[in-house]
Amino acid sequence: MDASNQYRMENDPLGNIMVPTSAYYGSQTQRAVENFQISGLRLPRPFIRAQGIVKASVATVNVELGKLSPDLGKAIIHAAEEVIEGKWDEHFVVDVYQAGAGTSQNMNTNEVIAKRATEILGGIQTIHPNDHVNMSQSTNDTFPSSVNIAAAEMIIQGLLPSLTKLEQTFRKKAEQFMPVLKSGRTHLHDAVPIRLGQEFSGYAATIGAVARELQTKLDSLYQIGLGGNAIGTSINLEAEYAPKVIQEVCKRTSLPFREPPNIFAFMQNMSEPIRCMLTLKELAVHLIKITSDLRLLSSGPRTGFAEITLPSVQPGSTIMPGKVNPAILEMTHMVCCQIIGYETAVATAGTASQLEINVMMPMIAHTFLHSIQILTNAIETLESKCINGIQANEEQCKKWMEESLALVTGLSSKIGYDMASEIGMQADEQNKTLEQILQEKGLLTEDVRNAINPKGMI
Repeated sequence: MDASNQYRMENDPLGNIMVPTSAYYGSQTQRAVENFQISGLRLPRPFIRAQGIVKASVATVNVELGKLSPDLGKAIIHAAEEVIEGKWDEHFVVDVYQAGAGTSQNMNTNEVIAKRATEILGGIQTIHPNDHVNMSQSTNDTFPSSVNIAAAEMIIQGLLPSLTKLEQTFRKKAEQFMPVLKSGRTHLHDAVPIRLGQEFSGYAATIGAVARELQTKLDSLYQIGLGGNAIGTSINLEAEYAPKVIQEVCKRTSLPFREPPNIFAFMQNMSEPIRCMLTLKELAVHLIKITSDLRLLSSGPRTGFAEITLPSVQPGSTIMPGKVNPAILEMTHMVCCQIIGYETAVATAGTASQLEINVMMPMIAHTFLHSIQILTNAIETLESKCINGIQANEEQCKKWMEESLALVTGLSSKIGYDMASEIGMQADEQNKTLEQILQEKGLLTEDVRNAINPKGMI
């Protein structure tokens, strides 16, 4: 095939450049593609959707304010709505690690919408990516606003529902397991008895608390700085522009977005992603604790705690036949380790805010939104393929509980701490039960027997 048929010549302030004939994007996107062949990663679908929402909302308001002719505005809105729907995702080709602040990403969006809108008009009029699609905007206000819009939608539609369902499933398991008595453990050593349901109720409450904290962080994401333009001064914009365009975003998302209390603080910092990532890191820390507990409690099946059984989801070894591993718990732990690292990356990128802008926004956007996505997927998988199918091994729980030396704690109020300690140590050294030692010492009265009864300790 003739190479000349595969490319078209485009021009921008830096001169001519060849762009693939089939591409909706133009010269500035092509330069970014050639300059930033770094990771092969692209900003995700929710972010591209958010950019489409911003462009459609702005075009609507620009037409209303008489800045954009209705025919051009209608074509831009139509093209932006196709971007919202995901129709042209393959034309969003700029690497995550790109020119600072996301100028290349914004131009990628402007160029795709401009070319598609021109096509919608039948080529009778040419839509310009800057003059028309980017009218009344800057990368500096639209990019962080798009991050917040994308994150809010992802949390509302995915992460919060998955957390709620996980909490509910833990609560159901807590109720199911409440009759099961077992040995508690501190420092991984014997502790006083506990109900298996009580352990699981702790997991449920932990997840519920993080979900509520995430809800408060979600509220901060509703602040979007559209109308701040380049540095927050709203240059070349009418006073009614910002409230009107944010109202249009609210209409398109059915979410309560609002202007930030101080537009300059919004433009200078990526505060909302930084704060949200702290909550995601806390969630990751708690999930690591819970999944580590469940791995211990299900360890075995013959040489571990084996107090619970997990659903078998796949073979666990290429060499040991019949081995089944806690694969879902291991996956969740991996995701959470990634989140902890991602939080550090976002916080570090937050230190790149200088004067009126943070130039690390593309990396922050990718890291933040990817964190929400993988946590949502991991939690949904954890709930459906693991927690929901956990069963208690009541006989094993009873065995470990009855053998626990921590039952001696019940004797402290009867015979004193020192004597109780001595009996516990003798039982351990002689590999005998507490009752046997008490019997040998002539101390096994009915009152003492009741004192070491696990049911009386819970």
